[in-house]
Amino acid sequence: MKNIIDAIVTLVQRNNFNLLNSHVGNNRANNMGEALEIYVKNLFADSFDCSESERLEKWAETFSYIGNNNNPPDFMLKFGDAVEVKKIESNDAALALNSSYPKHTLKSSSTLISNACRDAEDWTEKDMLYIVGVVTRNRLKHLCMVYGRDYCASDECYERIEDNIYFATGLNFSLEQTDTITIPVDPTGITCLNICLGIENPWRAFDYVYKPNSQAGFNFFCIINSEKWLTLDNRKKLIALCEKYSALQMVDVKIKNPDNLRLAKLITYSVEQM
Repeated sequence: MKNIIDAIVTLVQRNNFNLLNSHVGNNRANNMGEALEIYVKNLFADSFDCSESERLEKWAETFSYIGNNNNPPDFMLKFGDAVEVKKIESNDAALALNSSYPKHTLKSSSTLISNACRDAEDWTEKDMLYIVGVVTRNRLKHLCMVYGRDYCASDECYERIEDNIYFATGLNFSLEQTDTITIPVDPTGITCLNICLGIENPWRAFDYVYKPNSQAGFNFFCIINSEKWLTLDNRKKLIALCEKYSALQMVDVKIKNPDNLRLAKLITYSVEQM
């Protein structure tokens, strides 16, 4: 069963961040967002430089669901995490939510997911892993991996917002289905107030524990809370890799959550200008 550590190990050992080479068989990615998603899938499946048939076989072994253009998540690891991949232009840019609030976890009962996703395996709830990349001129400059449990609030928080707006305005809507709230402000309905739901990108959200190396050609960081870390049965593989590569480091940090501070592993990797 593949997990986040397999992806980090492949990232470090491959040490190639050119997205132009991301493709499936003879089909090139149509845009850099798609290229980033393919790159990330190849990280988990260790399927770079494979023939089309070899890649498809590795993907089938790794993923229970490989996503579509209309529903989250972008893919699911077999008996593992659900994954959302996001591309932004700089590590100062806001993160687009694409019609729904960010997910603490992904539940099979969600109205957003497809039947193919819901039926991909026997599951009720999966950890949601957000992977965000900064792409400049076809190259991956920054990459981060962070779990929804460490990054955003639980569903109950957003549901309370829905209730509060309903009591204040009488509008009945679901933040599960939209990232923009439209509130009429005059009797004719031609004037309205639009409230957009947004979230800071992980570089801003976790700037109190991590700052990228401004001189590096590539920067990576990952946060894994202590509870999740202990469930990863191949964690010793990453510890051994840290001993081998001085640029790959892991330290214990305390990260914020809605109730208190939480212990976590901060994993970082940087590569000099290329």
